[in-house]
Amino acid sequence: MNTPNKLSLLRIILVPFVLLFLLPIHIGAFEPAAWNGFIDVYGRIIAGIIFIIASLTDLADGKIARKYNLITNLGKFLDSLADKMLVISVLIALVDINRISSIFVIVIVLREFMVTGIRLIASEKGIVMAAAMIGKIKTVTQMTAVIYLLFEPMFELIFVKLIPGLDAAQISPVILIIGDIIFIISVIMTIISGLDYLIKNIHYFKESA
Repeated sequence: MNTPNKLSLLRIILVPFVLLFLLPIHIGAFEPAAWNGFIDVYGRIIAGIIFIIASLTDLADGKIARKYNLITNLGKFLDSLADKMLVISVLIALVDINRISSIFVIVIVLREFMVTGIRLIASEKGIVMAAAMIGKIKTVTQMTAVIYLLFEPMFELIFVKLIPGLDAAQISPVILIIGDIIFIISVIMTIISGLDYLIKNIHYFKESA
């Protein structure tokens, strides 16, 4: 396995660690109070740091693959799979902690199902599709939104400490509104990229009908 593929695999491996620090543990009656208390205060920040590390592997694997001509069908598959697993799993976790609406996540997931379906039809014809540029832009906007959402507690702490007389009740709504705007932009890009993908590749459906 070449280096870009190893980086994509690393991105997949990091997903459970992001979720470990993002979600409190509730397994039946088992709820470790000390751990969950730690997660409530610092969990999203630590999850954000791990998410950034995972996101950087996405930038690195593409650059290395192009520079050293290491682009393979396996690499195209792993890169796309890792991006989807990383972003969607964290978005579902953010729904679980009541930060974002499930409706937007459903839109994102449905778009990914559609794209995956097109790729499966194309693969039957021996074509392995790499992510298009607009798809990459979509991924960047999604990752940017997720990073901001994960670091919201840290932003709140920073502003409260830096600005005398400012308390959390004043700054928190502003931080949340900014996060909502960034996230909605990423959802819009998800829809646009999905429509672009469908329009450019709808002939595969016609040929398979």
